[in-house]
Amino acid sequence: MGNQLIWNERYNIGVDVIDREHKKLLGILNKLVDLRQQEEKSHWVCQEAVKFFKEHALQHFADEEEYMASIGYVGLETHRHIHIDFRERTLPALEKELEQSNYSENSINHFIGVCAGWLVGHTLIEDHMIVNGDSVRQWEQLLPEEEQAVMGQTISGLIHSMFQLDSHLISDCYNGEKFGDEICCRLIYSTSKDKKREFFLIFEKQLIINTIGSVMDMKSEAVTIMLTNVAKYIARQLVGRIMQHFSSSEDYDLKEEQLLTYDQFHRIFKRQSPQFSLLFDTGKGYFVYCATAADTLQSQEGISTITRNAMAEVDKYLQNNKEEKTVAGQKKKLLVVDDSDFMLKTLRDLLGSDYEVSTAGSGMSAIRGITLHRPDLILLDYEMPVCNGSQVLEMIRSEKEFMDIPVIFLTCRVDRESVQKVISLKPEGYLSKSLPPETVKQKIDQFFDQKKQ
Repeated sequence: MGNQLIWNERYNIGVDVIDREHKKLLGILNKLVDLRQQEEKSHWVCQEAVKFFKEHALQHFADEEEYMASIGYVGLETHRHIHIDFRERTLPALEKELEQSNYSENSINHFIGVCAGWLVGHTLIEDHMIVNGDSVRQWEQLLPEEEQAVMGQTISGLIHSMFQLDSHLISDCYNGEKFGDEICCRLIYSTSKDKKREFFLIFEKQLIINTIGSVMDMKSEAVTIMLTNVAKYIARQLVGRIMQHFSSSEDYDLKEEQLLTYDQFHRIFKRQSPQFSLLFDTGKGYFVYCATAADTLQSQEGISTITRNAMAEVDKYLQNNKEEKTVAGQKKKLLVVDDSDFMLKTLRDLLGSDYEVSTAGSGMSAIRGITLHRPDLILLDYEMPVCNGSQVLEMIRSEKEFMDIPVIFLTCRVDRESVQKVISLKPEGYLSKSLPPETVKQKIDQFFDQKKQ
């Protein structure tokens, strides 16, 4: 991390009361940067600075929400939910880390990095939407925050009763990011009137091995057929107990149960509008709970386990998963960032046979994807709205962990002015979207061939 966090005029949204507080919050974080470097300062000084930041952040959220209400902003409730997520989850978790480490330099760095990243990202994305009159559509189907909180507490309780683990909710806006080796379960329920509910439960491999595996006294690092079957059974039990807890007047019966590879899950999930999309840290591995309600469901491409040959099907799933991971492990990883679903699909289809391709539809999704699954190359759309390619590249280059990741711009223009704007950020080059697909593929291949040499 550099010595100072630099305020950029592009962070301004044109509303004085909001812009002033954004700049003030960044200034407080800069004070923490200074305090961190002065060893003679006792931890209570940093404690006061953290308290000052928190007080200003909470007041800023209130002022911003009051302004949105005054102009009748359509995305107020979604925006408020994002504030609550930061105020009630992120900040308390960071404060707890500071206290437990007695305000160590690492924990202060973590606090500064997370808060600065959140502040800049939120300003560039959601706050700019206020003046544009747009709303954060991705999470429009999420249920009210009170129901999110109750669901999070319920699942945490169930995880504790099943695994004896104290989990905490990291996010209620999980966006399908990959976080490691996983087992993906998909459960589909319906009523006699064909009203459907769909659930995705994802267990990180280490969570299964460290809990179920240890209970069964299994020493193998591999997720065996037996472990997968137990995980599948626990997924069904979890959903069953959740549905009992939140009972409705209609009876739902399990109609389909599937095991998905990550790629299958990702393809299906990206077309969803979830009511719940919760990511938990159990201390032993990550766990995801997603739920949707829909009259129609997307294509079912996983392995069905409601069958007489269930054991054989699970064996087939594990083999497919192993082969997918083996092949993926041999491939270079590409992250394609573009706000066009058509372009994302085109590039995934074009490059997917030779590369492990993940996608992101916005700058902030790209940052989350990079953090969880570091790519070997990023193909970045230059002309994205709200947070354009140069801004995303600037964020990438500002993080020590990301700054050496190569980035190639995808663009409809390669004029001199555009090139000069980002030349200091050192992109690897440009690819015109008007190029024939075979030429794009050839240039990507050439890039990696040159890296080998």
